[in-house]
Amino acid sequence: MMLVRHRSLAAAAKALDVNYTTVARRIRRAETTLNQRLFERLPDGYQATEAAQLMAKHASQMEDAEHSLMRHLQGSESALSGPLTITAPQLLIAKFLVPVIDQFAKTFPQIELRVLATNDLLDLTRREADLAIRISRSPGDTLTGLRLLSQHSASFCSPQVAERIAADASAVINWVVYDSHPDVPKGISDDFPNNRVYLRFDDMVAMVGAAQAGLGVVRMPMFLGRCSAGLVQVPVLPPQPYADIWVVGHPDVWPSKKVEAFRKILIKRCRADRQKFIG
Repeated sequence: MMLVRHRSLAAAAKALDVNYTTVARRIRRAETTLNQRLFERLPDGYQATEAAQLMAKHASQMEDAEHSLMRHLQGSESALSGPLTITAPQLLIAKFLVPVIDQFAKTFPQIELRVLATNDLLDLTRREADLAIRISRSPGDTLTGLRLLSQHSASFCSPQVAERIAADASAVINWVVYDSHPDVPKGISDDFPNNRVYLRFDDMVAMVGAAQAGLGVVRMPMFLGRCSAGLVQVPVLPPQPYADIWVVGHPDVWPSKKVEAFRKILIKRCRADRQKFIG
């Protein structure tokens, strides 16, 4: 099934977490057992035959059924013990969620908490995580979710850069921007007429570091700027609405007592600290 999906031994092996030679060996064994060719070996990858496509279809249905069964079993769990996997963006974990994680681990020591720090939208249907905390305007229509926080973004920089801006509002302001938004941000105050893109990055951690090093001004969520040492807010870009923070889960898993226990601690923390996120 994985070779049908990915068309290369290396990609299928990565998905299965095995060596590519293991995948090749299993394919040869299956072809020998069934006495028919399952894949055409082409220069650009493996092309599935009709037999392989049929097998992959049934295997996918079996996989979906297994995931559905396991989700329902997990959702009916009442014991506050065993594994629990959550996922959230790296910076949200580092700058806000660590106390939540710490409190949860201390309160429920029998739960084996695993934290996946990533900006990727993991597939909760396939149980890549049990609960996801996402910064999004659309966290997933097929998921059960709760909006935790509204938030704003604003402009932040090092104190040295802030002093220069305060001393001369007409001077050129260097911006450090994100690759997917490569232009100077919209909504800059008319009091600061001269702006230019100085650097572009593909990672917010790097952008925070650049701002801390005095390389320019960065538009970022207010909680991130306020929680990052060596940064101060400047009025170049007034606070603007930013994507909300959600906690989401698959409807089958959402009722789990472990998932519910984590949500309760998370929600309490968000209610206490909501002012950090808005201007």
